[in-house]
Amino acid sequence: MIKYLYKTVRSKGLEKPEKYKPGSWVYVEDPTNDEINHLIEEYGLDRGLVADALDEDEMPRMEHEGDLTYIFVRYARRDDELQISTSPLLFVIGEKLLITLALNPMPRLDRFENGKLDFNTTQRTKLVLQIMDQIVDQYEVFLNNISRQIKTIRSRLRVEEIRNQDFINFVVIEDELNEFLSALTPTNAILRRLLLGKHLKLYADDEDLVEDLLLNNEQSIEGCKSSLKSIVNIREAYSTIMSNNLNQVIRVLTVITVIIAVPTLITSAYGMNVHLPFENSPIAFVGVMTITFVLALLILAVFKRNKWL
Repeated sequence: MIKYLYKTVRSKGLEKPEKYKPGSWVYVEDPTNDEINHLIEEYGLDRGLVADALDEDEMPRMEHEGDLTYIFVRYARRDDELQISTSPLLFVIGEKLLITLALNPMPRLDRFENGKLDFNTTQRTKLVLQIMDQIVDQYEVFLNNISRQIKTIRSRLRVEEIRNQDFINFVVIEDELNEFLSALTPTNAILRRLLLGKHLKLYADDEDLVEDLLLNNEQSIEGCKSSLKSIVNIREAYSTIMSNNLNQVIRVLTVITVIIAVPTLITSAYGMNVHLPFENSPIAFVGVMTITFVLALLILAVFKRNKWL
């Protein structure tokens, strides 16, 4: 799908022309082969770089070919199964050209189309930075949700056992956070290159936007690392608690085994088919049971005194 968005400082609203006119934002989503060939021929794009943009695993980077600058980034989104993942987005920026190419719907595109954001398609560099700001902000939203999930599980650790499903959720969350880190870390390098102003001309306001983006991006990276560390700490704490509980159970079972073992030895001896002391006494059974009971109490007292129980 290819559509054109046009808006200037003097425009009353966003225009959506049927054909490209200078200053338009060319929005491309999940293009067909014919649309790809049209883009390459019409705007003189590099075929290899366009092919890279259609690769689901393409990583953020910046390239400069001829008069065009290519910026690859990744944005966070929910797929059809409501799982969080990242997807590549390519910016192609020229003197009078701005193309965005993505396989999936760009996050928060409706904010641009519905007039919720003040932007102009003729101010290409600023528009690119505004789109990247929405991408970084989307990461922050997902990270905040993940942080709340982790805090909920951590608070439950104090009052009840963590369920197996929680650990499965941790595995999913770790995959998401690692994917976020893989996308956000190289984006930092892109933003620092933009600050140099070699490939894109930046005005004072643009530099402020890039600096804010860099700061927010670094905060998101630290948020990912902090959440990953929290997951590791919770898992280690739960492992320690489970080991301690297991040790307590084994200790109790060991004490019970020892308490039972000594009296069992005596009663077993009197169950043998041989002559034994007091075997003909009418109080033999009571005496044997009394001795075993006293021995059990003595063993229990020894364990208590030595704090083995």
